[in-house]
Amino acid sequence: MGRWTTAKDLKDRLQREWDRGRILAAQLAEEPFFPYRIPLRHPGAGELGNSFAEAREWQEKIISQSKDGTGHGYELEWREINHRQLGRNKIAVAALFSRPDDGLEFIGKTREAEQFLQLCAEVLKTYPELRPWLSSKPIQALAHAAVWPKLSGIITFLQANPRPAIYLRQLDVAGVDTKFIEKHKKLLSELLDIILPDAGIDQNFTGGTGFEQRYGFQAKPIQIRFRLLDPDLSISGLSDLQIPVADFAKLQLPVKQIFITENLINGLAFPYLAQSLVIFGLGYGLDRLAGINWLQDKTIYYWGDIDTHGFAMLDQIRTYFPQTISLLMDRNTVLQHQEQWGHEQSPANRELPRLNEAETQLYNDLRNNQFTKALRLEQEKISYTFLQSALKKL
Repeated sequence: MGRWTTAKDLKDRLQREWDRGRILAAQLAEEPFFPYRIPLRHPGAGELGNSFAEAREWQEKIISQSKDGTGHGYELEWREINHRQLGRNKIAVAALFSRPDDGLEFIGKTREAEQFLQLCAEVLKTYPELRPWLSSKPIQALAHAAVWPKLSGIITFLQANPRPAIYLRQLDVAGVDTKFIEKHKKLLSELLDIILPDAGIDQNFTGGTGFEQRYGFQAKPIQIRFRLLDPDLSISGLSDLQIPVADFAKLQLPVKQIFITENLINGLAFPYLAQSLVIFGLGYGLDRLAGINWLQDKTIYYWGDIDTHGFAMLDQIRTYFPQTISLLMDRNTVLQHQEQWGHEQSPANRELPRLNEAETQLYNDLRNNQFTKALRLEQEKISYTFLQSALKKL
């Protein structure tokens, strides 16, 4: 009997239309979605002869769950089949949901549909330009009906105070806190992009991380973490500091050597060195160093993982500081640590024009799997004694 349409199949079909937003979009547009007809997979003439009892059971069940049986839901369309042995028989061939109430009650969405129309009336009274968005994303709109007053409060504030240059924490809207905005950044971006004028939006920033800059809020300052490796250079007794990029750019430290390493523990455990500091934890965020002018005349060493992405970051830092020298990113280090080799998940495979000849050869060997497939030697797996020996040779 599973080969013929059941009431559950009909419910699943109508539910899919609901999930796609088609039913609500039609209601908003006052366009007819109902009547909605669903053809049935039903017994054919041959099956009536071979499985008459089973076919009769299927038909009795589909009738019992129809509007005739329950008082709501679908009506059945019939067709007469003339069977050589059984004679004329009527068979259900389609289910018809004549009115919106029939379909909505059948899938238990009557209350949600009413709520959606109430929400649309409220939204469009203030923001008529959101009609296309409501029509294209009715399920998303309905899912946020309970928080619409808060969303509306944020939108209204930005309309009255474009690009306010305050932190999200300072936003004075009833019931809205920073966590609420963080949770709803994507939805807010969709709405604000429609409602705010072009002058209120900085198109250079996108996504959740660019939300503040896009709409003119103060962004959390980007930080730089560094350690002064020379005890004589400590600042008020402090040697391990994390400060905003803008403050780091103002420093005038009497250092000659700058070490840059990605790994946190590497930065914390980096040996003491005279007139030196180590910057760590930037990853691909090396661009935050681009405007630090006092680094231009320093000797800079970059120590990254020996893998394709490590060399990509070395290539990147040389965009800002061409004098950068690689540290422990050579063939000898690879061969001396074979027992520590790992696997790189998603290797890079692009040209890196700022590598020197030896680095380029090693990078090409890595991306061509000359040592092993997708080799990765992480910086923290390199012997500490090996690091100390390399530093002594500088």
